[in-house]
Amino acid sequence: MAQVITKEDADGRSYVRRAMNKLAELGLAETNGKDGKHPIWNLTPAGQKALADGNELPPRPKAGTGAKAVRAGFGPHGVAVTDMILAYGGRKHLTDRQVEVNHAIKETGLSFNTDAVLALPTKTSEVRLFELDNGTMSQARLAKEVWDYERYAGHRVWEGARGTNGRTFPSWQRHRYARSTTFPRLHVVLAGKEEHLLDNRLQALAADVKGIAIAVWVNTLPRLQRGEPWYEIGVDDPDRRRRRYPEPAGR
Repeated sequence: MAQVITKEDADGRSYVRRAMNKLAELGLAETNGKDGKHPIWNLTPAGQKALADGNELPPRPKAGTGAKAVRAGFGPHGVAVTDMILAYGGRKHLTDRQVEVNHAIKETGLSFNTDAVLALPTKTSEVRLFELDNGTMSQARLAKEVWDYERYAGHRVWEGARGTNGRTFPSWQRHRYARSTTFPRLHVVLAGKEEHLLDNRLQALAADVKGIAIAVWVNTLPRLQRGEPWYEIGVDDPDRRRRRYPEPAGR
Protein backbone atom coordinates (compact mmCIF):
# COMPACT_ATOMS: atom_id res chain seq x y z
CA MET A 1 0.00 0.00 0.00
CA ALA A 2 2.85 2.36 0.85
CA GLN A 3 4.44 1.78 -2.57
CA VAL A 4 1.17 2.52 -4.34
CA ILE A 5 0.17 5.75 -2.60
CA THR A 6 3.51 7.50 -2.02
CA LYS A 7 5.64 9.30 -4.57
CA GLU A 8 8.79 8.01 -6.21
CA ASP A 9 11.86 7.47 -3.99
CA ALA A 10 9.78 7.96 -0.85
CA ASP A 11 9.06 5.50 1.94
CA GLY A 12 5.46 5.91 3.04
CA ARG A 13 5.29 2.98 5.44
CA SER A 14 5.22 5.13 8.57
CA TYR A 15 2.41 7.22 7.07
CA VAL A 16 0.40 4.10 6.27
CA ARG A 17 0.97 2.69 9.76
CA ARG A 18 -0.30 5.91 11.34
CA ALA A 19 -3.34 5.92 9.05
CA MET A 20 -4.17 2.28 9.83
CA ASN A 21 -3.77 2.85 13.57
CA LYS A 22 -6.16 5.80 13.31
CA LEU A 23 -8.70 3.59 11.51
CA ALA A 24 -8.24 1.01 14.26
CA GLU A 25 -9.00 3.65 16.90
CA LEU A 26 -12.23 4.39 15.05
CA GLY A 27 -13.13 0.71 14.94
CA LEU A 28 -12.83 0.53 11.15
CA ALA A 29 -9.73 -1.68 10.85
CA GLU A 30 -7.90 -4.34 12.85
CA THR A 31 -4.89 -6.65 12.63
CA ASN A 32 -5.23 -10.42 12.52
CA GLY A 33 -2.19 -12.54 11.86
CA LYS A 34 1.00 -11.75 9.99
CA ASP A 35 2.61 -12.24 6.59
CA GLY A 36 6.19 -12.89 7.63
CA LYS A 37 6.98 -10.13 10.11
CA HIS A 38 4.36 -7.75 8.74
CA PRO A 39 0.89 -7.58 10.36
CA ILE A 40 -2.10 -8.20 8.11
CA TRP A 41 -4.68 -5.43 8.28
CA ASN A 42 -8.37 -6.09 7.67
CA LEU A 43 -11.45 -3.92 7.58
CA THR A 44 -13.88 -4.57 10.40
CA PRO A 45 -17.58 -4.98 9.51
CA ALA A 46 -18.02 -1.30 10.41
CA GLY A 47 -15.18 -0.41 8.04
CA GLN A 48 -16.73 -2.41 5.22
CA LYS A 49 -20.07 -0.72 5.77
CA ALA A 50 -18.46 2.73 5.75
CA LEU A 51 -16.82 2.06 2.39
CA ALA A 52 -19.93 0.46 0.92
CA ASP A 53 -22.07 3.42 2.03
CA GLY A 54 -19.56 5.76 0.40
CA ASN A 55 -19.88 3.85 -2.90
CA GLU A 56 -16.12 3.37 -3.11
CA LEU A 57 -15.90 -0.38 -2.71
CA PRO A 58 -18.46 -3.16 -3.15
CA PRO A 59 -19.42 -4.93 0.08
CA ARG A 60 -17.43 -8.12 0.62
CA PRO A 61 -18.51 -11.36 2.26
CA LYS A 62 -18.43 -11.39 6.05
CA ALA A 63 -15.57 -13.89 5.96
CA GLY A 64 -13.48 -11.22 4.19
CA THR A 65 -12.55 -9.47 7.42
CA GLY A 66 -11.18 -10.14 10.84
CA ALA A 67 -10.16 -13.46 12.29
CA LYS A 68 -12.48 -15.36 9.92
CA ALA A 69 -10.55 -13.96 6.97
CA VAL A 70 -7.22 -15.14 8.34
CA ARG A 71 -8.58 -18.62 9.03
CA ALA A 72 -10.02 -18.71 5.50
CA GLY A 73 -6.69 -17.69 4.00
CA PHE A 74 -7.86 -14.32 2.64
CA GLY A 75 -5.10 -12.32 4.33
CA PRO A 76 -2.13 -13.89 2.48
CA HIS A 77 -4.20 -13.88 -0.72
CA GLY A 78 -4.74 -10.12 -0.42
CA VAL A 79 -1.02 -9.57 0.15
CA ALA A 80 -0.21 -11.72 -2.90
CA VAL A 81 -2.70 -9.75 -5.04
CA THR A 82 -0.94 -6.52 -4.03
CA ASP A 83 2.44 -8.08 -4.92
CA MET A 84 1.00 -9.10 -8.29
CA ILE A 85 -0.25 -5.59 -9.08
CA LEU A 86 3.10 -4.05 -8.14
CA ALA A 87 5.02 -6.63 -10.17
CA TYR A 88 2.83 -6.05 -13.24
CA GLY A 89 3.32 -2.31 -13.30
CA GLY A 90 2.31 -0.63 -10.07
CA ARG A 91 1.72 3.09 -10.24
CA LYS A 92 4.25 3.60 -13.06
CA HIS A 93 2.28 1.86 -15.82
CA LEU A 94 -1.33 1.81 -14.61
CA THR A 95 -3.98 4.51 -14.67
CA ASP A 96 -6.57 2.79 -12.49
CA ARG A 97 -7.17 -0.44 -10.61
CA GLN A 98 -10.06 -2.20 -8.92
CA VAL A 99 -10.04 -5.34 -6.82
CA GLU A 100 -12.75 -7.94 -6.23
CA VAL A 101 -14.72 -6.90 -9.32
CA ASN A 102 -17.91 -8.88 -9.78
CA HIS A 103 -18.82 -10.21 -13.23
CA ALA A 104 -22.31 -11.67 -13.49
CA ILE A 105 -24.87 -12.78 -16.07
CA LYS A 106 -28.26 -12.73 -14.39
CA GLU A 107 -29.96 -14.81 -17.09
CA THR A 108 -27.60 -17.76 -16.67
CA GLY A 109 -26.77 -17.42 -12.98
CA LEU A 110 -23.07 -17.01 -13.72
CA SER A 111 -21.28 -14.87 -11.12
CA PHE A 112 -17.64 -14.63 -10.13
CA ASN A 113 -15.20 -12.07 -8.75
CA THR A 114 -12.04 -11.01 -10.54
CA ASP A 115 -9.12 -10.43 -8.18
CA ALA A 116 -8.01 -7.28 -9.99
CA VAL A 117 -8.95 -5.22 -13.05
CA LEU A 118 -6.07 -2.98 -14.11
CA ALA A 119 -6.37 -0.07 -16.57
CA LEU A 120 -3.49 0.72 -18.89
CA PRO A 121 -2.64 4.23 -20.15
CA THR A 122 -3.98 3.74 -23.67
CA LYS A 123 -6.35 5.84 -25.78
CA THR A 124 -9.21 3.43 -25.11
CA SER A 125 -8.47 2.97 -21.38
CA GLU A 126 -7.69 -0.66 -22.09
CA VAL A 127 -8.11 -3.01 -19.14
CA ARG A 128 -6.63 -6.35 -18.16
CA LEU A 129 -8.24 -8.99 -15.93
CA PHE A 130 -6.17 -10.70 -13.25
CA GLU A 131 -6.77 -13.91 -11.31
CA LEU A 132 -4.32 -14.92 -8.61
CA ASP A 133 -4.17 -18.51 -7.39
CA ASN A 134 -2.31 -18.64 -4.09
CA GLY A 135 -2.06 -22.42 -4.20
CA THR A 136 -5.22 -22.93 -2.14
CA MET A 137 -7.66 -24.27 -4.73
CA SER A 138 -7.77 -27.52 -6.64
CA GLN A 139 -6.56 -27.70 -10.21
CA ALA A 140 -10.10 -28.47 -11.39
CA ARG A 141 -11.55 -25.43 -9.64
CA LEU A 142 -8.84 -23.16 -11.08
CA ALA A 143 -9.61 -24.42 -14.59
CA LYS A 144 -13.34 -23.87 -14.04
CA GLU A 145 -12.71 -20.27 -12.97
CA VAL A 146 -10.80 -19.64 -16.20
CA TRP A 147 -13.58 -21.24 -18.30
CA ASP A 148 -16.09 -18.98 -16.51
CA TYR A 149 -14.48 -16.05 -18.28
CA GLU A 150 -15.21 -17.61 -21.65
CA ARG A 151 -18.83 -18.20 -20.59
CA TYR A 152 -19.05 -14.56 -19.56
CA ALA A 153 -17.47 -13.37 -22.81
CA GLY A 154 -19.75 -15.60 -24.89
CA HIS A 155 -23.04 -14.28 -23.54
CA ARG A 156 -24.89 -12.02 -25.97
CA VAL A 157 -27.87 -9.68 -25.55
CA TRP A 158 -30.56 -8.88 -28.12
CA GLU A 159 -31.32 -5.23 -28.85
CA GLY A 160 -33.99 -3.74 -31.05
CA ALA A 161 -37.49 -2.28 -30.91
CA ARG A 162 -40.38 -4.72 -30.63
CA GLY A 163 -41.42 -6.03 -34.04
CA THR A 164 -38.17 -5.04 -35.76
CA ASN A 165 -35.14 -7.00 -36.86
CA GLY A 166 -32.82 -6.34 -33.95
CA ARG A 167 -29.25 -7.45 -33.44
CA THR A 168 -27.31 -9.25 -30.77
CA PHE A 169 -24.25 -7.83 -29.06
CA PRO A 170 -21.74 -9.21 -26.55
CA SER A 171 -23.07 -8.46 -23.08
CA TRP A 172 -19.63 -7.48 -21.79
CA GLN A 173 -19.19 -4.90 -24.54
CA ARG A 174 -22.60 -3.33 -23.94
CA HIS A 175 -22.66 -3.29 -20.16
CA ARG A 176 -19.14 -3.58 -18.75
CA TYR A 177 -16.26 -2.71 -21.09
CA ALA A 178 -17.94 -0.49 -23.66
CA ARG A 179 -14.70 1.12 -24.84
CA SER A 180 -12.99 -2.19 -25.60
CA THR A 181 -13.05 -3.67 -29.09
CA THR A 182 -11.95 -7.13 -27.89
CA PHE A 183 -12.66 -9.01 -24.69
CA PRO A 184 -10.01 -8.03 -22.12
CA ARG A 185 -7.09 -10.38 -21.81
CA LEU A 186 -7.12 -12.62 -18.74
CA HIS A 187 -3.88 -12.93 -16.79
CA VAL A 188 -3.58 -15.86 -14.38
CA VAL A 189 -0.81 -15.59 -11.79
CA LEU A 190 0.25 -18.63 -9.77
CA ALA A 191 1.74 -18.21 -6.30
CA GLY A 192 1.91 -19.78 -2.85
CA LYS A 193 4.05 -22.85 -3.66
CA GLU A 194 7.64 -23.73 -4.49
CA GLU A 195 8.59 -22.60 -7.96
CA HIS A 196 8.91 -26.06 -9.51
CA LEU A 197 5.41 -26.88 -8.27
CA LEU A 198 4.10 -23.64 -9.78
CA ASP A 199 5.63 -24.64 -13.12
CA ASN A 200 3.82 -27.99 -12.94
CA ARG A 201 0.58 -26.18 -12.13
CA LEU A 202 1.10 -23.85 -15.09
CA GLN A 203 1.48 -26.78 -17.48
CA ALA A 204 -1.60 -28.52 -16.06
CA LEU A 205 -3.68 -25.36 -16.44
CA ALA A 206 -2.59 -24.98 -20.06
CA ALA A 207 -3.82 -28.52 -20.74
CA ASP A 208 -7.11 -27.97 -18.88
CA VAL A 209 -8.06 -24.85 -20.86
CA LYS A 210 -6.82 -25.99 -24.27
CA GLY A 211 -9.13 -24.62 -26.97
CA ILE A 212 -10.54 -21.78 -24.87
CA ALA A 213 -11.76 -18.88 -27.03
CA ILE A 214 -10.49 -15.92 -25.00
CA ALA A 215 -6.98 -14.54 -24.61
CA VAL A 216 -5.36 -16.10 -21.53
CA TRP A 217 -1.81 -15.47 -20.37
CA VAL A 218 -0.31 -17.22 -17.35
CA ASN A 219 2.79 -16.69 -15.23
CA THR A 220 4.10 -17.46 -11.77
CA LEU A 221 4.50 -14.64 -9.27
CA PRO A 222 8.27 -15.22 -8.88
CA ARG A 223 8.76 -15.08 -12.67
CA LEU A 224 6.58 -11.98 -12.92
CA GLN A 225 8.61 -10.26 -10.22
CA ARG A 226 11.79 -11.07 -12.13
CA GLY A 227 10.33 -9.57 -15.31
CA GLU A 228 10.17 -12.88 -17.19
CA PRO A 229 7.67 -13.31 -20.07
CA TRP A 230 4.10 -14.60 -19.89
CA TYR A 231 2.91 -17.87 -21.42
CA GLU A 232 -0.01 -17.60 -23.84
CA ILE A 233 -2.43 -20.49 -23.27
CA GLY A 234 -5.58 -19.06 -24.89
CA VAL A 235 -6.32 -16.93 -27.97
CA ASP A 236 -9.23 -14.53 -28.39
CA ASP A 237 -11.64 -15.94 -30.98
CA PRO A 238 -15.05 -14.18 -30.99
CA ASP A 239 -16.32 -16.21 -33.94
CA ARG A 240 -15.70 -19.48 -32.13
CA ARG A 241 -17.32 -18.11 -28.97
CA ARG A 242 -20.40 -17.16 -30.97
CA ARG A 243 -20.72 -20.70 -32.30
CA ARG A 244 -20.39 -22.17 -28.83
CA TYR A 245 -23.02 -20.10 -27.07
CA PRO A 246 -26.65 -19.84 -28.20
CA GLU A 247 -28.10 -16.61 -29.51
CA PRO A 248 -30.70 -14.93 -27.29
CA ALA A 249 -34.27 -14.97 -28.52
CA GLY A 250 -35.68 -11.77 -30.04
CA ARG A 251 -38.69 -10.00 -28.63
